[in-house]
This record gives sequence, C-alpha cells and structure tokens, in this order.
Amino acid sequence: MRKVVKWIFRALLALALAALVIGLWKREEITRLLAVNTLFDEDRIVSNFSNMDGAFLHREIPKGDTPISTLPIGAPLEMPDSYAGWVTDRTVTSTLVLKDGQIVHEAYYQGTAPDDLRISWSVAKSYLSALFGILVDEGAITSLDAPVTDYAPSLAGGAYDGATIRNVLQMTSGITFDEDYLDYDSDINRMGRVLALGGKMDDFAAGLTETFAPAGETWQYTSIDTHVVGMVARGATGRDIPDLMAEKLIGPLGLEQSPLYLTDGIGVAFVLGGLNITTRDYARFGQMILQNGTWQGQQIVPADWIAASTRPSAPTQPGKIGYGYQWWIPVGASEGQFMGRGIYGQYLYIDRQAGVVIVTTAADRKFREAGVSASNIDMFRQIVAATE
Repeated sequence: MRKVVKWIFRALLALALAALVIGLWKREEITRLLAVNTLFDEDRIVSNFSNMDGAFLHREIPKGDTPISTLPIGAPLEMPDSYAGWVTDRTVTSTLVLKDGQIVHEAYYQGTAPDDLRISWSVAKSYLSALFGILVDEGAITSLDAPVTDYAPSLAGGAYDGATIRNVLQMTSGITFDEDYLDYDSDINRMGRVLALGGKMDDFAAGLTETFAPAGETWQYTSIDTHVVGMVARGATGRDIPDLMAEKLIGPLGLEQSPLYLTDGIGVAFVLGGLNITTRDYARFGQMILQNGTWQGQQIVPADWIAASTRPSAPTQPGKIGYGYQWWIPVGASEGQFMGRGIYGQYLYIDRQAGVVIVTTAADRKFREAGVSASNIDMFRQIVAATE
C-alpha cells in the first residue's frame, strides 16, 4: 500500500512539475490570452484601452525627427447642452475638436490623460487606406482591379482567390466571416486569440475557405479584408507596414509621441485595429485628411485618393450608412462629411465644408445597442453646428 501511495505521490509531483514548466514556458501566451478574455470587462476596459502594450505583442512606429507640429488653441467652444450626458452615457474617455486647424475643445475623462496611447480599433483601417493611397500614387500597386493573389500569393486556393484589391478595400470580398464581438466563437474573436497566442495572421487569412457571395457583388463589413489590404501592401513593396507607415505617413505629421501597432507572433502589424495613438495625434492625422492630404506645405496623401476613398462607392443598402475605401460615410452626409469608426466608441469625424475634425475615444460597452451609432453621429453634427 505504501508503494502505491508513494507511486501516486511521485506521479502527482511529476505532473505538477510538468504543469509548472509548461506554465513558465507559455507564460507570455497565457498572459495574452487572459488579457483577451478580460479585455472588455467593465472594471478593466478603460485602463486596457490605454495600455494595450502591456498585454500584447507590439511594435513602435517611430515618429521620426520631424519637429512636433503645432495645434494652435482657438476660442473655447461652447459644447451642446446634451454633450455632458452623452459623455456619461457613452463612457467617453477623450474628445478633441479642431475648427480651422485650431483646438477649440479638448477634454479627458475616466482617468485618461493627453499622453495616453489609446487603441484605435477600426479607425486604424482609415490610416491604412491613406498609406495605401500613397503606395498607389508611387506606382507600387498598378491597379485596384488586380487580384489580391498577384501580391499575396499565399491566398491562392482559399476564399480570397478571385477577389480584387478594390474588393477588399470596399469590403465586398464575399468572404464568410463572423464579426460578432459578443460571440466567443465568432471569427473575429478566434482571430483575436490567434493574435494573443502569437500565431500568424497571414495563415489565418489564407485558411479561410468559404464565401457567401461572388467578390464585388455584396457589401459586408469584414475586418479580415483589411488584413488582406495590408498583405497586398507588403507584397507590393517587400516592406512591413510599421516601416512604411513611419516613413510615408507618421513621420511627416510631426507627432507628439511614437504610435505603436499590436502585432502577431512574427511581428506582422494588426492593421485592421491595432494602432495606438494619442488623441492629439489622431487629430493631426484628421486635419491632414481634411486638408486634402497636405500638412505644413507637404502633400502627404494624394488628394485624388482621399476623394476616392471617402466617397460612398461600395454597394451598401440604400438609405444605410455608406462605405468607401476603409472610410464610412454617414447617412445624410453632405459633400466632405465622412469618418473613421472603431468598436466601443472610437471616432474620427471630419466635416470638410465646416472645417471641423472631431476625435472621440471611448470604452462604450453598449456600442452595439440600437440607436447608439446614430446618436453618436447626431452629437458630432451638433458639435459641428456649435462651431458655426
């Protein structure tokens, strides 16, 4: 009996030691997976959104040696009466309003601060669109109607085989991809776990095999399409996105702080939502876009690309929100009104005719509820009206 007990004890000890070794070996992966699983918890979400580098693999995008560009302070804006209630209801963490290039309102909430690198989520897609326009202008990509497999051959034979670059820019790839952030087993959340565990995003995209419609026929918001846009950019240039972004977009803007990208296990940037930037630096990018791609006398993004990418060219449903090349166009928008938008309340809203840029970051766990998106756009329009 003693021998049996001793044998069981030794076996349990060996299992415990093995678990300890595996735990230490996989500690970083386990930490990241736990971070994904608690990322949006009510008591953590605000802090998490300002400290993504503490939980995920990431890379800095060097801001370069361009002097910090000034954002002059203008006359303080009297915000709409409903603004304070909206801030509370939407768990807003920061708001910055530019009028004619001047800061007329800047405020931080929920314990956040001006130097926080706030996660952009899908506002990052609009940054990638701007970079892509530069590459098209430089001739690295010769036609938007070329198949994505011309530049990303690893996609051949999968669901993306036959889709064009224009299709993925407009999110008309026809790929079957479940974007439900509230479903643990959805494609978007499976993709998040690939990111957390240090997997390869390219392999995830290449592994998709199902489509629900022919490419170019139907619009459906599909975040993995943006990753494919990044694959095309990398294939066309032989360079990675952080390096391209640093040289061609971030460096010339004269930012206050170097942004960072979340990355997968081999350093590939999470281009569909992993950009982290300060609120003021989001505003600098927005003002450059408002100015048709010019900034401090330099043409950074081609004006014709901005015009094309912010036009509602995708086949969205009549009367519904429009989509261009990774930019949204609100219902009822007049010429020059468009926005970048990310989950949980991240916005970069631009009204060119009014000369207004609005940056909002948030941790709104109710962002998917009916009417929330429309109420946000209504608030932005009220803010624009208050600047007149």
